[in-house]
Amino acid sequence: MGYIEELREVVGHRPLILVGAVAVITDELGRLLLEERRFPKGAWGLAGGLMELGESTEDVAKREVFEETGLVVNDLKLINVYSGPNHFVKAENGDEYFVVTTAYFAETHEGELTVDELESISFEFFYPDELPERIVKSHRRIIDEYLEKFHSNRLWPVR
Repeated sequence: MGYIEELREVVGHRPLILVGAVAVITDELGRLLLEERRFPKGAWGLAGGLMELGESTEDVAKREVFEETGLVVNDLKLINVYSGPNHFVKAENGDEYFVVTTAYFAETHEGELTVDELESISFEFFYPDELPERIVKSHRRIIDEYLEKFHSNRLWPVR
């Protein structure tokens, strides 16, 4: 049982502050890796998850990327930290929480892309101008900020 599950046994559904991290991962063509998620079903999002005891947010991003994709990312760069009243979630099971998300990007990765079938349906690299319509709302904001701050001066290959 993980840290959050242990907390929930004590506090029930009451609101918590949870810390997590996500990573925007790009390939050599400048495409962004997105995960077709099981929850919410059919939505696309970034690899990431919640912090366990003793981890830094960078550790969280690296661990979650590896667990979900099989990829190793080492050279993470900070995009931003997202928090506040707009980051309140009420899960289907009644759990309530405010999430503090640290977003990173990685332009290099190692390993073989594999799908963790408990969390993901598939993974796909998308050109920034061809992103799927149904992206997790908070992840779309992170992607947009990444594209504006760090990716806007890049030219994509002619397809």
